[in-house]
Amino acid sequence: DVKALPAYKIFVKFADGTEGWVDMLAFLERDCGVFKVLRDVERFNAVFVEHGAVAWPGELDLAPDKMHDQLQCSDVYVMS
Repeated sequence: DVKALPAYKIFVKFADGTEGWVDMLAFLERDCGVFKVLRDVERFNAVFVEHGAVAWPGELDLAPDKMHDQLQCSDVYVMS
């Protein structure tokens, strides 16, 4: 499951119960390539899960493995 939160954060919960918050603000503030469209809050809030990955319309997705590993160590993963 995934839910968009204020300030470019998302809450994710994996099938194995691992869950936490992913802070994407620093990532989106830098030169983030194709992800820069997510600076638009409406687009960011359109987040969904597709094939086990956090995704957005336009074929944007994040690798679930690193996110899962980070959230097993801490309930907050700050992307940079």
